[in-house]
Parts: sequence; C-alpha cells; structure tokens
Amino acid sequence: MTKRTDMTRTSAGYFVSQETGISTDNPIATPQVSPPDILRCAYMELVVTDLAASREFYVDVLGLYVTEEDENTLYLRSTEEFIHHNLVLRKGEVAAVAAFSYRVRSPEELDKAVAFYTELDCDVRRNPDGFVKGVGDSVRVVDPLGFPYEFFYQSDHVERMSWRYDLHIPGELVRLDHFNQVTPDVPRAVKYMQDLGFRVTEDIQDEEGTVYAAWMRRKSTVHDTAMTGGDGPRMHHVCFATHEKHNILSICDKLGALRRSDSIERGPGRHGVSNAFYLYLRDPDGHRVEVYTQDYYTGDPDNPVITWDVHDNQRRDWWGNPVVPSWYTDASLVLDLDGNPQPVHARTDDSEMAVTIGADGFSYTRADENEGKLGNQL
Repeated sequence: MTKRTDMTRTSAGYFVSQETGISTDNPIATPQVSPPDILRCAYMELVVTDLAASREFYVDVLGLYVTEEDENTLYLRSTEEFIHHNLVLRKGEVAAVAAFSYRVRSPEELDKAVAFYTELDCDVRRNPDGFVKGVGDSVRVVDPLGFPYEFFYQSDHVERMSWRYDLHIPGELVRLDHFNQVTPDVPRAVKYMQDLGFRVTEDIQDEEGTVYAAWMRRKSTVHDTAMTGGDGPRMHHVCFATHEKHNILSICDKLGALRRSDSIERGPGRHGVSNAFYLYLRDPDGHRVEVYTQDYYTGDPDNPVITWDVHDNQRRDWWGNPVVPSWYTDASLVLDLDGNPQPVHARTDDSEMAVTIGADGFSYTRADENEGKLGNQL
C-alpha cells in the first residue's frame, strides 16, 4: 500500500502517486512465459433469453448497427468500428456472459496466450476457425479469477459508419470502451492483470489499505476493464462511448418518449473516477450497459495513478447523485467454456456500499465533512 503521506492530494480532492500501492498476500503465480500483447477490449458475447426483445433494445433504441444475424445470434457494432462486431447476443436459457474478448497485436500472440494460461493451469481452448462468426483463430480460457476470456487477432472487416451521418441518431454509440468485472479480492485481481500487461489508472481505497475497486488499461484511456469488489466472478457492466454529453441526454429523452425510462438505473451524471459523463441502463435480461463520454488520455509512461478515498462521495458521483443499491449488488453471471454458470464466491473484505452511509449518494463519510448535501442520511 502506498501511504497517504507518499501521495499528493490534489485540489480536486483525490490523491496521485507514480505507482499503484496495491499489493496482495494471496497472489496468482506469475507465469514464466510472456503474456499476449493485448491491444484493447474488442467485444462481449452475451447470452440473452429473448433475442427479439434484446434486438429492440440494442438496435432500435440504442442504435447499434447489425452486421449479421440469424435466428439465434445477433452481431452488432458501434459507429467507428471496422471489425465484425463489438457485441454478440446469443439466445440461451440463462442470461450470462460467455466471453470478455480482447484483440491482440498479431496472430503470434495467440501462441503466447495458450502458453500463458496453460502455465496457470487454466481451461484453455483454441479454435482456428473462431468461436463466433466474423472472427478467426481464437483462444478462449477460464482465467484464474473465473472469468471467460477470449483473445483473437483476425476479424472480418466491415464498413466503418462514421461518415454515414444520414444513419446517425442523436444518441450515437461510437465505440466499445470497457468492461467492468466483479471479483471478491481486488488486489489479487490487480496483480494478475498486471502480469497480463494491464496498468492501473485509478483506484478506490481507505486509509487502512482496503481496495474497493481498480481501473486498468491497455489502450490509452482510463480503462479497458475495471475490477470492482463484490461477490464474483460476475460482470458488472459493458460500456459504449459517445462523443458528447448531449448524446447521453438524447438517449434519456428517447427512453422517456418510448415510455421506457425504467431502463435507466442510474444517471445521467459525472463520475469523479474517470471524470466521465455517464448513464447506466439495464437491458431486458438485466445486463447492465453504461453509456460514457469525456474521460482522459493515459498513454504517457509516467501517467500518475489516481487514488480516491472510499469516504469521498464524489468518487462515484461528482455532483452527489444517488448511487442506487442495485448498482452495488446486481451483476450478470459468467459462464465456463461449456456454457455452465460459474459459481459465485462472497467478498470477505469490507464492501463499498457498507462503509459509506446508506450508499445513498448524498452523504459524505470522510473525516473533514460533517454534513452531507442533504444531511448525514436521507
């Protein structure tokens, strides 16, 4: 743990240091072989129970583009994407996540992925023809945390829709931005992801060193995935980016006009963590989808790590909007490589919701704030 005395507190209230102070006393062994060189989060494969209802939500409401579809599967992409898809919706009996998929730098990186996860004694499977349409030679694993990961390089190219302004909608989703994973032991997860080549950009801790969440990147944004403390392995959300705040407000207006505002779980608002303007939605199966814009560049090698105090309520909502309890407690199941739901293990460390008064979004629990915005508790 980096001591607060070794961090610099900024005028905005968060702390910065040069390296993350997150450490674990229960590490996953570091493989002797090199990890695959990951470029970015590329797509998620979701299992949905009603494909028609999901198509209406993701295509008719959110405006993702259909690349290909059949009676059981729907392949969708965002405006700026040129690979085959960013989201696969597959009909099944249990709503869950089948794959968190990452693109690697070259075909040779797949050999590294096999070696890396074989050394970790994980379930590793390779399909030269790909596991889904539009993607070639791929490796799927159940990683040491219990999540189904995929790595691929080859993908069919499709038309990038950035220039098709005649098809754009006010709430245009332009790219896949990140995943968010729920896991019981965040420091253990961070160390493993660092071995895989990820870097921490932001985290939430308390003064005793309990780590409640960490944001980790491969591309030069705040994150490609986040590790959130809770019962897991589960998927907290998948996130698509827009260009501007008004795109998110337009989505809210559209949902209201369609009498579907109950799809909005939280927001719109602005995070302290990541600085992004956000909206959280729930799809017909309860899978959580974030729409997000205006985070910041992180690509310099000396990019500082930001640490937020768990008792600073502006970490989650810069304006103090409510953090609804479901946002902390609900998440999607994840599957093993045979399609079976992974068992969920309880978090034993303190929960973020429990240590913040009521988790109501209006209270401050840090020592220098005696009154919340509407008193200590709603």
